[in-house]
Amino acid sequence: MATWLMWGLQVMSALFIFCIGLVVFIVICLYIQDVTQTKQAIRRNYPVIGRFRYLFEKQGEFFRQYFFAMDREEMPFNRAERSWVYRAAKNVDRMVAFGSTRNLDSPGTILFMNCAFPTLEEDAVPTSKITLGPFCKHPYTTSSVFNISGMSYGAISKPAVLALSRGAAKAGCWMNTGEGGLSSYHLEGNCDIVFQIGTAKYGVRDENGQLSNQLLREVAGHPQVKMFEIKMSQGAKPGKGGILPAAKLTAEIAAIRGIPQEQASISPNGHPDIRSPEDLLNMINRIRDVTGKPVGFKAVLGDDKWLEKFLDLVVRRGEEEAPDFITIDSADGGTGAAPQPLMDYVGLALKESLPLLVDMLIERGLKKRIKVIASGKLIVPSKVAWALASGADFVTSARGFMFSLGCIQALQCNKDTCPTGITTHNPRLQQGLDSTDKAERVGCYHKYISYGVGLISHSCGVKEPRKLRRHHVKIVSENGLSIAMDKLHPVPEEGSHPLSRGDTDRAAK
Repeated sequence: MATWLMWGLQVMSALFIFCIGLVVFIVICLYIQDVTQTKQAIRRNYPVIGRFRYLFEKQGEFFRQYFFAMDREEMPFNRAERSWVYRAAKNVDRMVAFGSTRNLDSPGTILFMNCAFPTLEEDAVPTSKITLGPFCKHPYTTSSVFNISGMSYGAISKPAVLALSRGAAKAGCWMNTGEGGLSSYHLEGNCDIVFQIGTAKYGVRDENGQLSNQLLREVAGHPQVKMFEIKMSQGAKPGKGGILPAAKLTAEIAAIRGIPQEQASISPNGHPDIRSPEDLLNMINRIRDVTGKPVGFKAVLGDDKWLEKFLDLVVRRGEEEAPDFITIDSADGGTGAAPQPLMDYVGLALKESLPLLVDMLIERGLKKRIKVIASGKLIVPSKVAWALASGADFVTSARGFMFSLGCIQALQCNKDTCPTGITTHNPRLQQGLDSTDKAERVGCYHKYISYGVGLISHSCGVKEPRKLRRHHVKIVSENGLSIAMDKLHPVPEEGSHPLSRGDTDRAAK
């Protein structure tokens, strides 16, 4: 027995000495590597221990998210917003206690004005239906206020597309394809689809990269495809085309887009065939004539002079040639990959651009003809209700629905390493995303967004969400006091623009 014990101690001692020796050897190797390399000054001046700086920097974002950031501090979406989406998607208790953690004194804070005599349950009515494309061969009618914004197959994974498609069908809302073309996974769920045409014309481009009427007809031939959206610009990267890193460009995705697989998929900064308001209106009418379905465009506002010229042109050419909708994107919109200077500094936020667009339409008597879709960080009921009160007819969200799929805001969308399987094409990571289960969560999230918007509407005394108006909202100003939104953004008189009244001389000035 003693012999075995002595033998065991000798083995353990030998292993310990070996491990110590191995650690010393590794440290020496790292030391030599650090003092001889020339790319990182910290490692050269502080060999070995300098490596911890880069480790801590990398892990910092995760520690902040889980341990240090307050519920209302984190960006781009704080923990309070994400937690509400998670609970709604999982259909668990969404109630809170004691008091709001939201700072009600910060400038820009939205406050809804409750009515002394709120709408009773028996007085509430279902959300009204809206028809887009009244002059089309195949107009589209829907009552869904909240819908899925553009996320390309490529930017997100196959199981994510499947889950969104099936969830949209359960919810009765539409799903935008994003600029990456139409895949079988979009169609499998049998939901309503908006086909987005980006600057590279993926999915509807000929061998020369030009828009193909034949491919447009083929896409329009799918009964699930209800509308077409021309993407002029995107909130997170105005002035820059879509970016899909080569690591995420599989053979299937390349085939759907109609491009070679060997290099990253980078769309042009703009449409080569749309260089003026006239070109845009002509393209809208071409696509509508070919497909017979409603057509609009998506843009983030910066310079608004082009939009004024565009809407004036619509007035001159008549309502039949007008776009059926305009999707207004926010400068704080999301994306899978974008240059930081564009994401941080270019374009108008939705709180400014949405009322601006709506007022332009009202002044020219076009608001009833051209429907407005608002997009950009609208993931909770209060922000959806604000957009409706500002004049939007519909709201779309991408990141809200990503959270409903289980997104943890890991900020790795462009690296093919998404830990939840949503934005990666790594089969091992995708296996964690069960599209059947997540489709249920997508449906629940949509359900409780709609329910929450209804709660706010009824508290304000209106019978359904589309009756919300600017006077139902107040905005906290710099002095901590609130001001009515209809005073900040007065609603103009319908048809008050000189061109709408036939005063062409004043309109020209």
